[in-house]
Amino acid sequence: MVEIKIIYDGDTVTGFKAQGHAGHSTSGTDIYCAGVSAITGTALIGLQKHLSRQPVYEVRDGWLDCRLPDNANREDIEKAQLILTTMEAGLLSLQENYPQYIKVLTGRF
Repeated sequence: MVEIKIIYDGDTVTGFKAQGHAGHSTSGTDIYCAGVSAITGTALIGLQKHLSRQPVYEVRDGWLDCRLPDNANREDIEKAQLILTTMEAGLLSLQENYPQYIKVLTGRF
């Protein structure tokens, strides 16, 4: 199962962590892993492209950890909310349709 933790500080999304494999198919052909990777990867690219201060992130096989920088300014935080809440909506939709493969958690982690 792929587990995604969407990290909040109050009402503000400050990052996310995606880990695991859906286990539906072999590595590289699993449609559920590909869906999660596409959504989270696009969110990371959006943050890199639109924020004045780069997100802090780490990517490994079956793992993506992404956080807003500690020194993010108000404008960057507002832009990040649009990107990250859209990512959250996409992941929640995947979870709703494929709960046996995808689990989304939100909160302080």
